[in-house]
Order: sequence, then C-alpha cells, then structure tokens
Amino acid sequence: MGCEEIHFGPVWFIPGVNRGRYPYCHSLYIQGPGIIIDPASDEKRLLEIRDLEGVNEVWLSHWHEDHITYLDLFPGAAVRICRRDEPPLGDLEILLDWYNLSEPHRDHWRQVLTETFRYRPRRADAYLTEGDVHSFATTTVQVIGAPGHTPGHLAFYFPEQEVLFVGDYDMTSFGPWYGDRNSSIEATISSLRRLREIPARTWITGHDTGVFTDNADERWRRYEDIIHQREANLLNLLARPHNLQEIVAAWLIYKKPREPLAFFEFGERALNVKHLDRLMEKGLVVELNGRYVQA
Repeated sequence: MGCEEIHFGPVWFIPGVNRGRYPYCHSLYIQGPGIIIDPASDEKRLLEIRDLEGVNEVWLSHWHEDHITYLDLFPGAAVRICRRDEPPLGDLEILLDWYNLSEPHRDHWRQVLTETFRYRPRRADAYLTEGDVHSFATTTVQVIGAPGHTPGHLAFYFPEQEVLFVGDYDMTSFGPWYGDRNSSIEATISSLRRLREIPARTWITGHDTGVFTDNADERWRRYEDIIHQREANLLNLLARPHNLQEIVAAWLIYKKPREPLAFFEFGERALNVKHLDRLMEKGLVVELNGRYVQA
C-alpha cells in the first residue's frame, strides 16, 4: 500500500521521510488520547499534529536513536517505554554501552547521536508492560512484548481496527537486526512467530515497508528465513578457519563494503558475533586461538 499517510479511524500512520529508512522511521498517532508512537518520522508533520491535534503522551516501541529523534518536540508530553528499554533513554554513555561501541567508533557515534539524532537524556514518566490493555474512547491498544531486537521491544495491536504495529520487525529485504549487547536471535525468532499469530488484517512497520495488507504469512516466512540464511552463509565460510576481522571483511551481512565504515563495519561485526555465539552454543563452530572453524 506504500508510504502515504493513512488513517485507520483514529489510528494514523505517519510515514517517515525517505520511506522511513534510517535515520528516520514511521510514526503512529492515536487521535483522541493524543499519543505519538516513535516520533522520528517527519518533523514538519509531527509539529502540525502537535499544534493542531495535541500530543499528550509519547510511546516508544524501543530505545533506538532512529525512533526518538524528534522527542524534543514534545517536552510536556509524558513518555512511556518498556522498563527493560529505558536505561539508554536517560544516559548517552549507557546507550553507547548497549551498542557495545568502543573507540574510535564510540566517539563518532557520540557526535552523531547528539547532532543528527538530537539526543537529550529523557526519563520515562510511566512504563508500558507486555499484556497491558489501554482503552480509550476512540480505540483500544494491546501492548505486545516482542523482545529480541531489543530486550524491551514492543508491538501494538488495535483490535477494533485489526491493525498491528510491529515496530522494527520491519519486513525489509535486509532482515532483522539483533546486534546490540542485549539483543537475541532466539528471542527475535520467538517474537516473529508470536506476532505472526495475531489476527491482524493490516500491518504497519517501523521502516521502509510501511503498510501492508497482503501475503502476510509469506512476508513473515521470508523475513525469518534471512536469519537462517545468514547463519548458513557464516557456517559455509567457516569450512576454513577465520578470525573475526576476516569474517567481517567477507561482508556476509551487507554483501559488499559500504560507507560510512563506522556504521556498516559495526553492524557486520555485531550481527556476525551473535551468530558465532549461537553456532558455538549449538556445537557447530569452535574457536581455536582466536580463529573460528566448523566443529
């Protein structure tokens, strides 16, 4: 259905700049209670909504920087997030720790987060908890725990509209991200399967895809399959021993070198480390003197 603004009654899909691709995301607005979910879509449109409709609360699906960029537009709004995802919201150094960043990448990201993403420490005023049901005059929102991408990642289901906002399980061809210190491949797979079972008719993603109403089962299957294909590619590479830097240089995740390296090398390393840990737990890979090889 694309990335134009769409209203499902009181549930508004607010498309992000450049189809919500990083460093932007898509937002939701709930008319009535005046709630913005993930305010990093389009600054101009968010300001219009704030000034014409009103924003009383900001809900966050998770803590990542590309979902909080315009949080500073709503200084008087109450902020809600899952308790497990709150620490990076209030402390930039904790945010960098949660990405497992070290120098010089840490210094690069400190500047980017402050300047590009307008990071300012913010504390939650209240928490969103898995299983919560928020009933408003205009709609009902069910809060669904979907950890893996982050430990406290949330999805939101609107049963009257049969709309499911899946956040950063975004159905892109790149596939899921689970490279943070506290991310988990196993939890990601479990969350994908949980979300797949929710009886929605419309799905809204945090990036790129936007809104879709068709081929949901196939989309979920293809998205999960990317995880397994990444792991198969890594296992094939490790038919011969490789150290971590050699694995990163193979560009199994991004397929080719990309700039800026501070971003893409970090991502390549982070995701491959998660898969190495998983393969070693399964007994399929062993580490010998800093080199990894099939067991």
